[in-house]
Amino acid sequence: MYDREVKVQNQVGLHARPATYFIQKANGFKSSIWVEKEERKVNAKSLLGVLSLGIMGNTTIRIIASGADEENAVNELVKLVETGLAG
Repeated sequence: MYDREVKVQNQVGLHARPATYFIQKANGFKSSIWVEKEERKVNAKSLLGVLSLGIMGNTTIRIIASGADEENAVNELVKLVETGLAG
């Protein structure tokens, strides 16, 4: 298992289009991936799951992965979040 914390940079957070970009990227990896905000953890490959966290801009989240490409998955998703989730 590999995880990192990252602060969501874009103003709207992980809603609608930014969440879709995030999920599309997550689905490109074989590992199981989760997003954690405070005490809630959801499947990073599920749009409804990610949206249910209500992640706003300037919120710190943890991205967790377990599997063959876990480090690459987490690092790529962190990079996506740091660049504002532009597709």
